Amino acid sequence: MKKITFLFLLLPILIFAQADFEKGEKLFREGKYEQAQIVFENFVKENPSNLKAIEYLGDIAGHNKSWDKAIVYYKKLKQLKPSEANYYYKYGGVLGMKAKEANKFKALGMIGEVKESFEKAITLNPKHIEARWALVMIYIQLPGIVGGSESKAIKYSNELLKLSPVDGYLSRGQIEEYFERYPSAETQYKKAIAAGSTKTGGQMLANLYKNKMNKSVKKN
Repeated sequence: MKKITFLFLLLPILIFAQADFEKGEKLFREGKYEQAQIVFENFVKENPSNLKAIEYLGDIAGHNKSWDKAIVYYKKLKQLKPSEANYYYKYGGVLGMKAKEANKFKALGMIGEVKESFEKAITLNPKHIEARWALVMIYIQLPGIVGGSESKAIKYSNELLKLSPVDGYLSRGQIEEYFERYPSAETQYKKAIAAGSTKTGGQMLANLYKNKMNKSVKKN
């Protein structure tokens, strides 16, 4: 009987907590990030292990470019659920953004962990497309002396091609464009468009023509 009474006492608390969480989600979806942050911070005080609320706080911090805050939230998520690929992906992403804004020497010390985070995401979820994209961009943009590698970028682009032809062609187009092989990049973007990426592929092709090849997109 005491157990039943306790459950009835607990029920209103759970209902109010759920209502607060849903309010935070609604604010987040509406782009009202500051208000959503306050709601989720209060919610997490009472529910310190709620994964989704912590993830929302990490996403808000990332949106606000508060990299250190976002790193703390995503690191906590990794600790609470080390089997979730997206937590490693998001952690690697904000760590990479922090490295991008840090001085060169500090950034170099962070790159290894950034790569490891994306690689871990792929290990946990072999079909993780975003982590492969991140690795493609890292390997083409880093100088070879500090770990850049066109061959590794191509490796991940080829993996993308098997998972998603559109992403494979677009990522290979990015590699070709970065190394100034513009006709090859053009071919890859056209393949992406033919595979269904009319918006993103079309925009990448248009940017290539405008900024690198002094051409215009042919209208059908």
